[in-house]
Amino acid sequence: MNKQGSILFDLDGVLWDTIDSCVKSLADIKNKYDDIKYNITSDTVKRLMGKSFDDIKVVYYGYLSEEKQNKYAKEAFNHNIDNLLKNGGNLYPDMIETIKELSKKYKLYIVSNCIEGYIESFLRTSGLHNYFEDYECSGKTKLTKGENIKLVMKRNNIDKNAYYVGDTISDKEAADFANIPFIYASYGFGNVEKYDFRVNSIEDILNINNL
Repeated sequence: MNKQGSILFDLDGVLWDTIDSCVKSLADIKNKYDDIKYNITSDTVKRLMGKSFDDIKVVYYGYLSEEKQNKYAKEAFNHNIDNLLKNGGNLYPDMIETIKELSKKYKLYIVSNCIEGYIESFLRTSGLHNYFEDYECSGKTKLTKGENIKLVMKRNNIDKNAYYVGDTISDKEAADFANIPFIYASYGFGNVEKYDFRVNSIEDILNINNL
């Protein structure tokens, strides 16, 4: 079947919510090291969703040396992936059904600012691996989200009828960089005022007439 376009998705705040798992992982790492002095709250984790590793490590551990920032942040991130592979994240209501329905008409992709293994943990625990054509993350390429969107588009020969679904200003900027329309997921973590389409639940994507 010929599909009529492509939809690229951010992950956190769009397909799932892993704040509880992130907070637990950070607490576990804090308990291992005496020089980690501060608890990291769910509000802090939520505020940093979608940011790059380098941005996040400074907020979490900026009072420590860069060597320790890298060590502890990587350990926390990898511990989180281990937790997610065991327990999964909190999937948004109707997400699985919506992705399956969208895949009948569109080729689907994921582009996220995360470390390697994170997208894979979502695909494995959600059971949606076969519904996405490709995915990419900054942890693998060291590129910005906008650059990774363009990378995925290039290697999959996507040159038109493509959309990016995200929930933050940085997602909007990434879509602009890739020169594709932006679908704002208002149910996520950010607040975006300018967008091409707005959805209040992932299921609403099915009802966008001009897609």
